[in-house]
Amino acid sequence: MSVLPAKVIVNPAAGAFSTRRKWLIISKLLNRIGLPFDFEYTEGVGHAIELARLAASNGYRYLVAVGGDGTVNEVANGILRSTNASTTELGIVSTGTGSDFIRSVGISRDYTTACSALTGSRRLSIDVGVVEYQSKGQTLERYFINAAGVGFDAAIVRETERLPKFFGGTIPYVAGMLRTLISYKNKPVVVRVGDEVENYRVLNMAVANGGYFGGGMHIAPDAELCDSLLDVVIIGDMGKLELLKEFPTIYKGTHINHPKVTVKKGSNISIESSEPMLVYADGESLGECPASFRVVPGALSLVV
Repeated sequence: MSVLPAKVIVNPAAGAFSTRRKWLIISKLLNRIGLPFDFEYTEGVGHAIELARLAASNGYRYLVAVGGDGTVNEVANGILRSTNASTTELGIVSTGTGSDFIRSVGISRDYTTACSALTGSRRLSIDVGVVEYQSKGQTLERYFINAAGVGFDAAIVRETERLPKFFGGTIPYVAGMLRTLISYKNKPVVVRVGDEVENYRVLNMAVANGGYFGGGMHIAPDAELCDSLLDVVIIGDMGKLELLKEFPTIYKGTHINHPKVTVKKGSNISIESSEPMLVYADGESLGECPASFRVVPGALSLVV
């Protein structure tokens, strides 16, 4: 590891604005384990990307994200956009509401355990996804490390972002889902996975690198972070009552056995629709379709 201290990027708004308070505890734990570090607070959406990019480009070889899935996504994006992406490592102390990525990778939510691992020797090189999407007339790209997708979930993410940030876990997702359910209509899509092209009418499509999203839902139970593939989980033309009935099975991962659910694996995926469809990645609303997804194998080194 570099002789420079670690750069710790702290999102005080994560975890329903509780992370500033939690940071007082976490910083003492980092001092206790002997990790030299500098830290900076983020000041808004997207700020962690720039902080991480500058830190990695300016010689920091170890960045630690303190926050939720969105914070981890931004710090990862900053590392991957830096001039030293291949030699910079990422550590995580999760203080967010959903904390889905750490479920996939096996990092503890317990601060003492997570901090202790930051000075350990275990490393994991994981795949990273790239989503290309449309926003305000521009074609943009964003890295994602856990899950992206289009349709119902993307609409829920946008609705959830409008809700007060008082609760953790799956509560914000469920509240957003119930609000979205009232008006959402299934969409026609053309899906390309590799060389295979198919037409569907879908409720939702998830493109997963990790297995969990939405505060603990096991959306892609067969997904692996290191297999050079993305798992495409297509929930077809399912009605609202049918969705509510099947909703508990998503937590168990058994929804993939439903006849209206299709699972595919691929390294390049594209989605088009004749109707507007929102796009999200790692719990953040991005833009609209058409969208494409690809995998970059082993692009990010995690301290686990």
